[in-house]
Amino acid sequence: MIRALLLGLSLLLTACATTTPLPSSVPELDLPLSLHVQRDDGATSQDWLLVVQEEADTLRWSLFDPLGVPLARQQLIDGEWHNDGLLPPNAEARQLFAALLFALVPAQQLAHTYPPGEWTAADGQRRLNPDWRIGYRAPLNFTLNRVEGPRYRVTALIPDSDS
Repeated sequence: MIRALLLGLSLLLTACATTTPLPSSVPELDLPLSLHVQRDDGATSQDWLLVVQEEADTLRWSLFDPLGVPLARQQLIDGEWHNDGLLPPNAEARQLFAALLFALVPAQQLAHTYPPGEWTAADGQRRLNPDWRIGYRAPLNFTLNRVEGPRYRVTALIPDSDS
């Protein structure tokens, strides 16, 4: 119990100490997206559902547990995160959302949306400073690795075509 508390505090302090860069403009993405996110910190694994929607010049990010309970809701407005609803701020979710946004940006848009020196991309891999590594299996099937922290496996949730 104490170990889990210390790990959580460590992750919170790490998330506060480093800030994942955001794009200079909202990239063109094929939205809305529903993604399965599996968080693995080496000791535990959690499954989450993430929904990303566009509303005018705003990106709305909603993270849920498997029962549909909201864990984090944020809006990216004019290059800044804003709380959406009554949920408390979630620093880990903001960092995850920023890294996911970078991972979702099509390769041909990267140079127009992120400053040079903040990122690299080669051979199906991307790196976002200060500490994210992205390995792709397909455009919507990738792993986000944080240098000091959890690993996230992301896959698209495909709607049932019979519905």
